[in-house]
Amino acid sequence: MMWEYGMGCGWLGMALFWLLLIFLVLAVVKYLAGQNGGGSEPAKALEMLDERYARGEIGRDEYLKRRDDMKGI
Repeated sequence: MMWEYGMGCGWLGMALFWLLLIFLVLAVVKYLAGQNGGGSEPAKALEMLDERYARGEIGRDEYLKRRDDMKGI
């Protein structure tokens, strides 16, 4: 009888162990992705502004004004 009870609840411990392990792996992956995610938001915005200026979508005056506004962030 005791053996049956122990085996019956053993799956619960094993399931919790694997769930914890999977959660830990996902947390590490998310942390590492955040560390190497490609820079800060202002840097991305400035890069997008540079691309718009290079494509000719905005003029020099507008580019300089927006760039100066972003440096204040």
